[in-house]
Amino acid sequence: MDRSNSTSPVVGFILLGLSAHPKLEKMFFVLILLMYLVILLGNGILILVTALDSRLHRPMYFFLGNLSFLDICYTTSSVPLILDSFLTPRKTVSFSACVVQMFLSFAMGATECVLLGMMAFDRYVAICNPLSYPMVMNKAACVPMAVGCWTAGSMTAMVQTSLAMRLPFCGNNVINHFTCEILAVLKLACADISINVISMTVANVIFLGIPVLFIFVSYVFIIATILRIPSTEGRKKAFSTCSAHFTVVVIFYGTILFMYGKPKSKDPLGADKQDISDKLTSLFYGVVTPKLNPIIYSLRNKDVKATVKNLVLRKHVIQ
Repeated sequence: MDRSNSTSPVVGFILLGLSAHPKLEKMFFVLILLMYLVILLGNGILILVTALDSRLHRPMYFFLGNLSFLDICYTTSSVPLILDSFLTPRKTVSFSACVVQMFLSFAMGATECVLLGMMAFDRYVAICNPLSYPMVMNKAACVPMAVGCWTAGSMTAMVQTSLAMRLPFCGNNVINHFTCEILAVLKLACADISINVISMTVANVIFLGIPVLFIFVSYVFIIATILRIPSTEGRKKAFSTCSAHFTVVVIFYGTILFMYGKPKSKDPLGADKQDISDKLTSLFYGVVTPKLNPIIYSLRNKDVKATVKNLVLRKHVIQ
């Protein structure tokens, strides 16, 4: 893509991916494809059971259904592009496709941050104020909360994507990533990106910092309440209702902190290894985490396991 001035049209980008490691590409194609199928199956089953079983028509499972649908959307926005890049010798992506993929990935990531905060609030009310739970977490409150999560994520993604695509790109159109990751695209701009950096920083504070702080404070109160329960059995039962969410939060935010918090290498050889490490970590964040969510919620939730078992038994009886 040659761009001599700011008015030249942007034709497309070239995704570098793992081009320098063709053997890894073949191995990762099979691995990512299998993981993607597991994501579709696992999250699809969670959506199905929460919709079909009336016993699961509760706020916790309503938000869980949203999380599962979000994970499907998030991986679908990037995994097909990643798989295609592993098979295509010249890994090109059009400008419009890059914009759409960037928007969807950013929107889904931001939405999940806020949604996990809403799920923490649900667990806080259920454990710390159980008598008020039916009044506070009713359908009239849960639906606007979920809609607010999706709207907030989509709006910030639109702002960040619009600011990125208004930048001029001069000559270098090679994205050193699997997908049109916004930070990788910004590195190609031949103009001042200070506004983008400030905007991204504000977005990170709003969609990462505030939810993390909210979740942390919620769990401080949750743990304090659980510790005041006199019986051991009561404490175990109370903690089991939020352990799955807590595990998902640790994996989700832990991966993000690892991706963006580790020091950068100044050695050229080390930088090359670090590029591969960053890409694989990003792959873990984008594929492995959505795969783990349904597994974690299924293994640690008796209601979900019982519903899945009933659906399987009912299918065998019908056959």
